[in-house]
Amino acid sequence: MAAFAEGTPCWVDAQLPDLEAGKRFYGELFGWTFGEDPGAAYGHYTTAFKDGRRVAALAPKRDGRLPTTWGVYLATPDATALAARIEAAGGSMVMTPFPIGPFGVMALAADPGGAVFGLWQPGSHPGFELQNTPGSFCWAEVYTRDKEAVDAFYTSVFGYETRDIDAASEGDSEPIDFRVWSPKGSKAADDTAIGGRSVINDAFPAEMPSHFLVYFAVEDCDATALAATRLGGRVTEPPFDTPYGRIAALIDNQGAAFAVLAEPEPLDQGGKGE
Repeated sequence: MAAFAEGTPCWVDAQLPDLEAGKRFYGELFGWTFGEDPGAAYGHYTTAFKDGRRVAALAPKRDGRLPTTWGVYLATPDATALAARIEAAGGSMVMTPFPIGPFGVMALAADPGGAVFGLWQPGSHPGFELQNTPGSFCWAEVYTRDKEAVDAFYTSVFGYETRDIDAASEGDSEPIDFRVWSPKGSKAADDTAIGGRSVINDAFPAEMPSHFLVYFAVEDCDATALAATRLGGRVTEPPFDTPYGRIAALIDNQGAAFAVLAEPEPLDQGGKGE
């Protein structure tokens, strides 16, 4: 597998109060299977597989005061050098780079708005073996209240090529403020996009902090939302259509937020949809 470009999401994991409950929830929701528990030395960090390929991991929270959350890791060939750039650009290191056995080097950082994200310098574990197909990661975006500082930060640290979404051109009747990221040196376009930045506006709860939201691809957004509810989760944003597919925002049975995306149906050979 080719290396992930720096700044590209390469892994996701969830920190949960009850690992076994998480395995039951996501195993049924996405059809995941799980590897063996590596034991206390690796924090019982358990890899999830879809069709035999690595897609994510679940782990028990080390401290009950930590948030129950999905986190995204951005790829880098040098976590120590990237950590220095993060601090120079106005971010902070929550956890400085440290090796995880032979698997790679991990760190946690926060952008100027307070959103936390991971860094991953690969060793024997390069990251996703499967993505952008049902049951696997497909997108991540940061929600912030300080877009000027945050936009400058990600451009400075990762050199993202950016494109600001225009509501009228995207066919959205509601005002939006969204910036799409593509890796440094690529053309900013839909086929190179790897994530983006949204804004926490008055439509969100006043207490909502800056955060990253992780998306998983699904075949049927509505059916997945119903299944999540049946399994003890909640729907925070009912399924809705976008130019990129049908989306729903969900919370699992332990409080970790995530979203699901079903891509639009392909056109038939006559050039018309169903």
